[in-house]
Amino acid sequence: MEEVPARAAGILALAARLLADGVELVVMESASGCWRIWFCLLEGAGLNVQLVNSRQSRQLAGRPETGRLDAWWIARLAEMGLLRPSFVPPPEIRALRDLTRTRLQLVRDRTREWQRLEKLLEGAAVKLSSAVHSLAGTVTARVILQALAGGERDPLALAGLADPRVRGGRAAIAGALEGMTAGGHHRMLIRVHLDHIAFLDRSAAAAGDEIQAALDAIPAAQGVSAGGIRCAGPGPDAAVLPAAERLAEIPGVSLGLARAIIAETGLDMARFPAAAHLVSWAGLSPVTRQSGPRSRKPRKGQGNDYLKGYCTQAATGAARTGTFPGERVRRLSRRLGPDKAKCAVARSILVIAWHLLASPGARFTGLGSSWHERKTSRDRKIRTHVRQPEAPGLSVTITPAA
Repeated sequence: MEEVPARAAGILALAARLLADGVELVVMESASGCWRIWFCLLEGAGLNVQLVNSRQSRQLAGRPETGRLDAWWIARLAEMGLLRPSFVPPPEIRALRDLTRTRLQLVRDRTREWQRLEKLLEGAAVKLSSAVHSLAGTVTARVILQALAGGERDPLALAGLADPRVRGGRAAIAGALEGMTAGGHHRMLIRVHLDHIAFLDRSAAAAGDEIQAALDAIPAAQGVSAGGIRCAGPGPDAAVLPAAERLAEIPGVSLGLARAIIAETGLDMARFPAAAHLVSWAGLSPVTRQSGPRSRKPRKGQGNDYLKGYCTQAATGAARTGTFPGERVRRLSRRLGPDKAKCAVARSILVIAWHLLASPGARFTGLGSSWHERKTSRDRKIRTHVRQPEAPGLSVTITPAA
């Protein structure tokens, strides 16, 4: 047993020695982010590397307490096949995941910047957010903010810059700007926030273009044209659509959201034997907490928070559509509340995504918003409606309509 420094030269020298000795498997513990340099360099050198969860080794009897003996213990468990490797996507998916997560952070930073700007305007008695739909999504708001940063203080002149079709009209804009106390430092800070937002817009757009290019370069994500040629743009008569376009057919899943889901799950669904495995890995499976006869409120399931967020975002988008997932959100919301309903539909969307990625030739087919109505029998509807007036002791007679 020896110590190897976590440097590229030392790790590559270790990899060369392991290959020369005929080592078939390298197992390492997932401790924080320290495993990444070891995993990437050893994998790149041609070794079969597995990442295991330390929780599994701790649950087995006989685990030592020191770090050196712990390494020996993990090697013994791996030799006996008692450790289950964690999911680590291939290098091209890891690169795609870095891009999608970076873009997500840029979008979140942009949202925070808009919130800081709105707080600054509130301190200067500028109630612009009450007169427009939103500061971030309205061209009128940006034009007025640019003029404020340029030194304009006349409410009527600022209102004249607004689009006549804005909510409430230009009079509402002038009223929202009346009595503002914006000083010189407000002008400078508005300019700083707007410049930062513009920078984040450009960065997020550049990351989005790079995500699309990176996904198109992966052969497994490409489609198959009508002539049987695999390419990134197979055309409208494609025999097999690209992976992102297949997922984008699910209600609530946009093309960008589909790329982000692929970056988390990968394209090889053989790593997840069934859709339930992927759902559990994402943390969308129901969690049961039961002690004896008592069942307690379940905690939040552990899993991939990024993938869980993407699926929940898709469920939120599907709730605004007249499709089966949208109708399911509305039906479950009446009984469970909106949060649990969206979580349940997010799980369904992830199950659909697993099937579409596991079978490239498959296409999404919606059941329609009236599926529940069609599946509910006529007699069951009658019994449900009759039971309500019968509860207080009334008698109901059903007569067929003429």
